[in-house]
Amino acid sequence: MRSGYIALLGQPNVGKSTLLNRLLGQKISITSRRPQTTRHRVLGIQTTDSAQTIFVDTPGIHDSEEKAMNRYLNRAARSVVGDVNAIAFMISARGWTKEDDYSLKSLEHNDAPVVLVINKVDQLGDKHHLLPLIDMARSKHDFIDIVPISARTGANLEALESVLQRLLPEGDLIFPEDQITDRSERFLAAEIIREKLTRRLAKELPYALTVEIELFKGQKGIVIGEKGKLLKTIGEQSRLDMEKLFDRKVFLQTWVKVRKSWSDDERSFASLGFDDV
Repeated sequence: MRSGYIALLGQPNVGKSTLLNRLLGQKISITSRRPQTTRHRVLGIQTTDSAQTIFVDTPGIHDSEEKAMNRYLNRAARSVVGDVNAIAFMISARGWTKEDDYSLKSLEHNDAPVVLVINKVDQLGDKHHLLPLIDMARSKHDFIDIVPISARTGANLEALESVLQRLLPEGDLIFPEDQITDRSERFLAAEIIREKLTRRLAKELPYALTVEIELFKGQKGIVIGEKGKLLKTIGEQSRLDMEKLFDRKVFLQTWVKVRKSWSDDERSFASLGFDDV
């Protein structure tokens, strides 16, 4: 088993969040065509039978730091570089840009292996145009591998996953196998709202917007109850019944865990005890 962290790094709008969502098979990071869509570091956790790859989606690195937001986004992106096992450095298949040069500078003093991911190959009419781009990229950095992909269509993602998994150290799972992100449902809800605003509003307005959830209530909160009172009562009543049934003292510890769509997942059925038929 291999487990470790892979940073997704590159300039804004190169497709980092789209790639993360495609690799996980569901939406974790919001996307739009505007810069600054990704403002926070988001973990996307992909667990297979042989590896747990923890992708770190970062804000795009901006060549201008005039505004406090740009300085924050650059710090957020650069802060993860020293704490990962490998880096997927993403560029567009349309060509190497000065913004790519600026983003690459953040790797100057980094020892982690770097894989160049050339995204948006589906937008190329002639794939032979990739060859000069690959030759140029090799002169820019000592990339351990170069993998052309399309995050939008999923083209060649299996090859990318194979390359990245080989760079992970051997080790046990870092997160539970059914966990897909480190972010809360409250955070994800706010990000989805911000995505829709960003896509629909005028060009300048999205950069002046953020979203705050004042009240967020799900089924987990209903089961736990106010200040945990309902769960405590359920635990006490269950413990008393168990002591009568087993004719001995019982120590019972309860907590609530959310597992989405468990009732429509054959694998979850088996792990939850539905395996007697």
